[in-house]
Amino acid sequence: MDQDSHCTAEKELLEAVSRITTTSTASPSDEEENQPKAEISCQVRKENPEKDDTQDSSATLSPNSSMTTKELQEYWRNEKRQCKQIKLLFEIPSTRIVEHHLSKYVMYKIIILQTGSFDSNKSVIERRYSDFEKLHRNLLEEFSEEMEDVTFPKKTLTGNFTEEIINERKLAFKDYLRILYAMKYIRRSKKFIDFLTRPELQEAYGCLRGGQYTKALEILLEVVGLQERLTRGSPVAIVPTLCAIVVCHKDLENPASAFEYGERALSRLRVHTSHRYYIPLLETMITLAYELGKDFLSLQEKLEEWKTKKDPIRVFSLKELAVREYVW
Repeated sequence: MDQDSHCTAEKELLEAVSRITTTSTASPSDEEENQPKAEISCQVRKENPEKDDTQDSSATLSPNSSMTTKELQEYWRNEKRQCKQIKLLFEIPSTRIVEHHLSKYVMYKIIILQTGSFDSNKSVIERRYSDFEKLHRNLLEEFSEEMEDVTFPKKTLTGNFTEEIINERKLAFKDYLRILYAMKYIRRSKKFIDFLTRPELQEAYGCLRGGQYTKALEILLEVVGLQERLTRGSPVAIVPTLCAIVVCHKDLENPASAFEYGERALSRLRVHTSHRYYIPLLETMITLAYELGKDFLSLQEKLEEWKTKKDPIRVFSLKELAVREYVW
């Protein structure tokens, strides 16, 4: 390609990226706000900057004249992927009755699917009536106005374990989750995300602290996909989970897999170098890169650069940080 053709191609790519960026930052219309449509993940408008201060952190790249044509093409492809519509569907296909010494309750199996995907992207969790009830109380405290017209299936004094009541609640809870997810503020709230992920994460971290790395890894790999889809506006939110996966793989002597997930976590901290996981992750990645024969000098440079800018403080290891998650 001659110089004029190269410049023309680069100019066209810059214009394309500029159009994508302009579209991404446009405010949603009233019609979009009032309809339960799929969330556009490339939208970076922030209604509450203090509460949602990580929402725009995914925009770590910006088109500029110093980019090569190849870099601009990769940026454009990434922007297109981020602008796909994201919507989750909730199904409750079955239940099971659990009996302990003095208690008896129904567990509802919830399958969470992403539209436009196949079964490989589904997540499966179980929750009981009291879990839904607790979620409803918590949401009413924070989102009283949004929850004003949301109905919740009431408790009954008798018949809670009849097939008729269980089937009614299956349909009611499915509709309940659909309505909650359709409301932007609620689907992004910590309380809603915790309802769908926290029990599994607590179990996984408990296994990690007990040295059951295989079991912990199995659970973490199940939940991280769902957690990622629920927190698309805040990519830093899944860093602890990704780092816990790194710890498990490392202790199970799978350095290549540990390095792969470490790269995913490090990419989310590119503009968050003050994050508590940044330095422990860098140190772990340097060790893994050296072990795998990969370039560790660039990682070492980042570590030294950070140390020259920050006051010396005590930094926990990656594993020490991971075992401190979900201890309350």
